Amino acid sequence: MNFFGTIKKAFKDPQIRKRLFFLLSALFIFRVFSAVPIPAIDQAQLSTLLANNQFLGLLNLFSGGGLSSLSIIMLGVGPYITASIGMQLLTTTVPQLKSMYHEEGEAGKRRFSQISRLITVPLALIQAFGFLVFLQQQGLLGNLSIIELAFNAVIVAAGSVLIMWIGELISEFGIGNGISIIIFAGIVASLPTTIQQLAFTYTPALLPTYIAFAAASVAVTAGVVAISEAERPIPITHSKQARAGASGGISTYLPLKVNQAGVMPIIFALSILLFPQFLFGYLAGVDNAMLANFGAQATALFQNSLFYSSFYFFLVVFFTYFYTAITFDPQSISENLQKSGAYVPGVRPGEATEKHIGIVLGRITFIGALFLGAIAVLPLIMQGITGNPNLAIGGTALLITVSVVLDLIKKIDAQVSMREY
Repeated sequence: MNFFGTIKKAFKDPQIRKRLFFLLSALFIFRVFSAVPIPAIDQAQLSTLLANNQFLGLLNLFSGGGLSSLSIIMLGVGPYITASIGMQLLTTTVPQLKSMYHEEGEAGKRRFSQISRLITVPLALIQAFGFLVFLQQQGLLGNLSIIELAFNAVIVAAGSVLIMWIGELISEFGIGNGISIIIFAGIVASLPTTIQQLAFTYTPALLPTYIAFAAASVAVTAGVVAISEAERPIPITHSKQARAGASGGISTYLPLKVNQAGVMPIIFALSILLFPQFLFGYLAGVDNAMLANFGAQATALFQNSLFYSSFYFFLVVFFTYFYTAITFDPQSISENLQKSGAYVPGVRPGEATEKHIGIVLGRITFIGALFLGAIAVLPLIMQGITGNPNLAIGGTALLITVSVVLDLIKKIDAQVSMREY
C-alpha cells in the first residue's frame, strides 16, 4: 500500500476530501471543548493526582485528555464504552441480545448500538456526579452545594453525550471509527508535553538511554503492527451447481485474526485491577483503625511492582480468552457455512466444523493473549529499567494508536479504490 500516493489521490477526489475535512473539523471542535474547564480548579493538585493515580490516568485516556484540565468533557467517551462493554457482556446471558447482535445482520447491530447510546445517558449522569464528589473530597473543587454539584454533573454528562455524538458523526460523515479516533486524538495531543518533558530532563549522560528507547519503540511498534495484522486463514470451499448439471466449487478462506479481541482485554483488566486500588486508598484514610490498616496493607501489596505486573498480565490473558469467547461464536460460523453450502475441506459440516474452528481459534488466541499481556506490562518494565515514567512504550495507548492508524489507512484506501472503479 503506497500511503502517500493514497493520501494524494484522496485529496484529489472531492467526496473523499469532503469527508477528510469533516473529520478534521470534528476533531478541532473536540479539542476546543477539551480546553474549556469547569470553574474553581486547583490545576497543580490535579496534575499531582493524575500522575499518582493510574485509574484516573485511564479515564484521562478515554476522555481524550479532557480530564487533565477538568474540562466539560472530562468523562469523554468513557460512559459510552462502559455501556458498550456491558451490552456485550449481556449477550452471554440474554438470548434476545445475542440474537440481535450475531444473527440479525446490520439492522440488529444498529439497534444494539442504539440501546448502548440510550444506556450511556444515565451512566454519564451517575459517573459525573460521583466523580465530582470525589474531586471535591480531594480538594480540587470548592465547597459546592448539592444543587451546584448536580448542575455541574448535568453539564459534564451532556459533554460526554456531545462527544459520543461527534464520534457518531465522524463515523457517518467522515472516515473511520469516530469513537476510536477521538481517543486517538487525545493520545496524540499528549505527545508534545511528553516530548517537552524528555527534552527538559535530557543530559549527555542519558544519550545512550534515549537511543536505546528510540530503537525499542520502533521495534515494539513494528511488532504491534505485525500481530495486529496477522491472520490464520481457514480454507473454505463453496459448492455450486453448474447450469449443465456438473458440480464445481469456489475456494475461499475464513480469516481468524491472531489478536481477535483488540484492546478490550487490557481495558477490562485495568478496570478490575485499578478499582480495588481506588477503594483501598479510600479505606486507608477512614477513621476506623482496622479498615485503615487493611486498606494500607492492600495498597502496599498493589504497589509491589512484581505482584502488580504478574496480576495484570494474568488478567489480560484471562480477558483475552473471555472477550474472544463472547464476540466470536464458532457455532454460528459453522451454521452459516452449512446454510450457504460451504464447508472446510476434510472436515464434516456441523459440529465437527464448529469444533475445528474452536480448536484453531484457541491456539491463535493463546498467542494473542501472550502478546497483549506482554504489551500491557511493557511500560511497567520500561519504567523499572529506566526510572523515568516518560520513557515507556507499549500499553493501551500504543495499541489504540496503531489500531486506529491502520484502520484509517484501510478506510481511505477503500474509498480511493471505490472511486477509481
